[in-house]
Amino acid sequence: MQEKYIDETKQGEAFAIAERPENSKKLFLESYGCQMNFSDSEIVASILNEQGYNTTMKAEEADLILLNTCSIREKAEQTVRMRLSQFKNLKKEKPNMTVGVLGCMAERLKTKFLEEEQLVDLVVGPDAYRDLPNLLKETEDGRDAINVILSKEETYADINPVRLGGNGVTAYVTITRGCDNMCTFCVVPFTRGRERSRDPHSIIDECKDLWNNGYKEITLLGQNVDSYLWYGGGPKKDFAKASEMQKATAVNFAQLLDQVAKAVPEMRIRFSTSNPQDMSLDVFHMMAKHNNICKYVHLPVQSGSNNMLQAMNRQHTREEYLDLIKKAKEIVPEVAFSQDMIVGFCNETEEDHQDTLSLMKEVEYDYGYMFAYSERPGTPAHKKMEDNIPADVKQRRLAEVIALQGELSRKRMKSYVGRTHQILIEGTSKKNENQWKGRNSQNAVCVFDKLEGQKIGDIVNVFVYDNTQGTLLGRIAE
Repeated sequence: MQEKYIDETKQGEAFAIAERPENSKKLFLESYGCQMNFSDSEIVASILNEQGYNTTMKAEEADLILLNTCSIREKAEQTVRMRLSQFKNLKKEKPNMTVGVLGCMAERLKTKFLEEEQLVDLVVGPDAYRDLPNLLKETEDGRDAINVILSKEETYADINPVRLGGNGVTAYVTITRGCDNMCTFCVVPFTRGRERSRDPHSIIDECKDLWNNGYKEITLLGQNVDSYLWYGGGPKKDFAKASEMQKATAVNFAQLLDQVAKAVPEMRIRFSTSNPQDMSLDVFHMMAKHNNICKYVHLPVQSGSNNMLQAMNRQHTREEYLDLIKKAKEIVPEVAFSQDMIVGFCNETEEDHQDTLSLMKEVEYDYGYMFAYSERPGTPAHKKMEDNIPADVKQRRLAEVIALQGELSRKRMKSYVGRTHQILIEGTSKKNENQWKGRNSQNAVCVFDKLEGQKIGDIVNVFVYDNTQGTLLGRIAE
């Protein structure tokens, strides 16, 4: 998604897959929040497909309604609660319908959901989706069902996700789950648990299967992909206890990238999300080595101020971050970066804010996701720090950050003008049905006129002749 900011009030996305004739029940599945949630929804659909459920795009048809939720900000949770309230009349009309809440919000609020939202029958955390068949039996017997136990092992490596919606061209492949980085503002370690990595053989098998089924681009996915470390299973924090053989044969993220790039040499490869403290220069060397690894990294920094980075418990400094960016550009001159930025964190001064603006100018991000700080219950910041920046100051600083990113985005988009880019056709432009849309290696969206014989999934050479703030305008190269 290439926008100035994320609309957290946006309704979730529902998806449907091809029906199995033998399935008699209907599942309405709606996802909110990050790419990990959408990937998890594909796992849920796969599990329930085996339990007799076909997906539907119409909630009123459903025997089972599931909302896969996000807890990252208060607005995201409010959106889900509002959505649940819309199902109350439907539940009265169909009392046998089951309504469930999945994901991070389910784990964070646990039994509160059953108490506060009277229509919710089922509460399932991110590591408990295998238990869905048993939990649904509980609800069929008239009992509320809950499983929010976090696992140190679960990666769903053996489940072949069904592909929900999408364009049949791009797909997510989850490689890690959980997060060990205790950023003080973030709820993810508490809702998704300890960091663990998936067997590289299962990842490569999934990538090959996607290629054989016509997919042309994959995004390797995790809360923190750079932390990927496979040594036979278990949490990353226990790697120190691994045997000498396990340590000698362990696979890190750069090595995984190398293996995937070789296994599917014509597949475009992206990855998200990266963390500066765990990002290795080896990753950029792999990017330079393989043409099929896209030259783009989403590298959240959150603030340009060392004071704020320390308060956020980010395990890097401003200087270390800028040095990483500088070295990455030396290794991969055409690399592009995007950011996450939080303004108005606890005790943020005007000088801290100016540090953020100056860092943005130095890096020259292609685009970013920018937010005013939203206090999340249960996080270290909520427990130990005062959310003491006035709302009007937060909004003014946010507006300045968004405006600056707009300038930087226009500048970066302009740098792609006058050149020919390889674009993967992902679909029809929303604004003009006679134009295709796709992205270049740097993740910039490009639109161009359709020509006869072209189809979704083709990679074409496009000459970019102009740009807007977020879009490249092109035509098929001679």
